[in-house]
Amino acid sequence: MLSTGIVLSCIAFCVVAVPIEREMVLDDDFINAINEKELGWKAARNSRFEGVSLNEAKRLLGVRIPEVGVSCTHNMDRTIKKENSPAAFDARVQWPDYIHPIRNQAQCGSCWAFAASEVLSDRFAIASNGTVNNVLSAQELVSCDPNDMGCEGGWPQYAADFLVKNGIPTDSCVPYTSSAGSVAPCPSSCSDGSQATYYKYESWEYCTGEAAMMAAVSTYGPVAVSMAVYSDFFSYNSGVYSWDGASGLAGYHAVKLVGYGADYWIVANSWGTSWGEDGYFRIAKGSDMCGIENGALDRACPLAGVPLL
Repeated sequence: MLSTGIVLSCIAFCVVAVPIEREMVLDDDFINAINEKELGWKAARNSRFEGVSLNEAKRLLGVRIPEVGVSCTHNMDRTIKKENSPAAFDARVQWPDYIHPIRNQAQCGSCWAFAASEVLSDRFAIASNGTVNNVLSAQELVSCDPNDMGCEGGWPQYAADFLVKNGIPTDSCVPYTSSAGSVAPCPSSCSDGSQATYYKYESWEYCTGEAAMMAAVSTYGPVAVSMAVYSDFFSYNSGVYSWDGASGLAGYHAVKLVGYGADYWIVANSWGTSWGEDGYFRIAKGSDMCGIENGALDRACPLAGVPLL
């Protein structure tokens, strides 16, 4: 028979051993409440965020909050006839061999690097008619860009500046190694033993507003965009997303816009294919939903570059 002291010790031990409950990203009551609002999109559980706390998910939102307000200082001034953009467009259909697969930033706040490298990858393939058709290295930006902060976040504008000045090699040369949230030193050579070739932008510019974004993506290819992310977005499953009006702001996120319909944008996320519509999502168009059209933050406005061929 256990003594009173042993019983009390066991009780104390058991209390200490119980883990502290976390606020989880996926919650059935929360998901049901979203769906009951009939917002035009469906929320559901997904394997990407199963067992993930809200604080852990927020780490993925790596567009940094700036010190000043939105200021898109050099807007698109090329001779693009904005009024002649098609009513609907999908770069995956227009250039099926040149829009590269969905990627996964994993547990690193490197969305800013993925959006930048993915847009450059696609635009190089399109501009060169497939002569240059590579997945380019997000890791090079994460490890080497001195003006951004690796897994702790960055700014799309600074990433674009790096792509003009330095460029990035292929993903096979410098593969992604920051999945667990750590950042390796800037590499001096290719991990696969090949000779590094650096792919650059000749120039870049903002393309803010619905008409400019439509013209940019339909004429030259994907655009890097940023958006405010609210906690309902992690449960997105399908449909045209719009904020539920109640869930809290989780942070700011950079993604790759690949097309549009009459009332939505088509966007590639960097959370793998188990989230959303096989890694993509659609978001309401024409109302600057979550700041996606006019810039969610300073240095995070819709951005497009000209590859240096």
